[in-house]
Amino acid sequence: MKYSTRSEGAYKNLNLYDGVRGIAIKVLNRIDRTDAYLDKLLDIEIKNSELNGIDKALLFEIVHGVIRWLKRIDWVLNGFYKGQFSKCIPNVKNAMRVALYQILFLDRIPDYAAVNEAVEFVKKIQGQKSADLTNAVLRNIIRSKNNIRYPDPEEDLVGYLATYYSHPTWLVKRWLNRYGEKFTRELLIANNRKPSMTLRVNKLKTGTGEMKRLLESVELDYVESAYLPNFLKLNKLTNIQDWEYFAKGYFTIQDESTAFACNILDIEPGMRVLDLCAAPGGKTAYLAELMNNTGELVALDKFESRLKILNKNLNRLGVENCKTIAVDAMEYEDENQFDRILVDAPCSGLGTLTKKPDIKWKKDLLDVRKLTGTQLALLEKGASLLKPGGFIVYSTCTLEPEENIEIVKSFLEKHEEFELISLKGTLPDDLVEETGTLQTFPNVHKMDGAFAAKLTRKK
Repeated sequence: MKYSTRSEGAYKNLNLYDGVRGIAIKVLNRIDRTDAYLDKLLDIEIKNSELNGIDKALLFEIVHGVIRWLKRIDWVLNGFYKGQFSKCIPNVKNAMRVALYQILFLDRIPDYAAVNEAVEFVKKIQGQKSADLTNAVLRNIIRSKNNIRYPDPEEDLVGYLATYYSHPTWLVKRWLNRYGEKFTRELLIANNRKPSMTLRVNKLKTGTGEMKRLLESVELDYVESAYLPNFLKLNKLTNIQDWEYFAKGYFTIQDESTAFACNILDIEPGMRVLDLCAAPGGKTAYLAELMNNTGELVALDKFESRLKILNKNLNRLGVENCKTIAVDAMEYEDENQFDRILVDAPCSGLGTLTKKPDIKWKKDLLDVRKLTGTQLALLEKGASLLKPGGFIVYSTCTLEPEENIEIVKSFLEKHEEFELISLKGTLPDDLVEETGTLQTFPNVHKMDGAFAAKLTRKK
């Protein structure tokens, strides 16, 4: 048998990041130095750890909380740290961030306990000098925390909103210009709320009434969606994927905002439907349900690995009418045209900041503009596969016009054989923009920000 040559000291080093706060710092270090997404890193750590359910929830809370409030946390630490906080040793920097998040935002953890844990961690991993620095900075903040000053909104409104509500300056500036101060502030507040968990009842397996009874039987409180009766919002986050009825496919975890793009396709059983950009597959499964598992649903994704996950989910939910194909959507050809096509385009994701706070620090205006060529090309590709008289829906999970209505306008300028169908009268008025397209907002509709436009090929 071949043994590893790794030293005993190296093995000991693996245990330096033990416990909830140690793992949190490890994850934050990785986010700082890689392009990896927060949820993927957290999933890996949770799967490889021996944390109990309460500790897993606390880990999720701390890491998401630090990333959500990063700009405000760093503003405060910058004010008390001698030198440039951004150049601080990563272990020390993230230990301070974790402690300060607990001090500023978590009532159930005493300030002194948050400081002591940070100091002990830093001492173990970086030595006494760094531990003393951590202790001094955090205790100074605790003494002054009711008198912390942020940028003056009278002199620098963008700076104040960006810092206090922890969003990138470029994004706050855009939203202020587009929506004005009141709406922007409400949007920033909504983005910083702790996410709720929404379930879509899978009507291929059960009904909404039965699903409600099952939730009540295990004392899981929920509220019905204001817009969609088959969506139920849980009142607190829970490990619901461990429940037997998740494995049985009675429901899936899915934001309400994702449903509208599918609903407005006006699918009828027996149709031929294409999901051009299918993974991770939430909309694919819902399309199958709307089709009553009849007809043919074709779902495309470029990567086999993502289709494996998608297929596993479709099997769990009892989907039988879907054919998945690993192919670049732009290279897909089919001699038989489709009755309905969904183009759920890759986008900046800036409507999903409640659930994915790391996106706001990973994207910039250049990223938004880079995507528009791909988005328009995908809409054109989808349109080329549509039957005359058929419907195509273009959708995103962003608020940015360049990715939304501007794509639709650019498409229509080139394609006179298509027209935009107004959604006025078919959806509640507060969901429909003046252009006749759908746009949801976290602050208005209590769900992710999503866009959808419905087009038809004239007969």
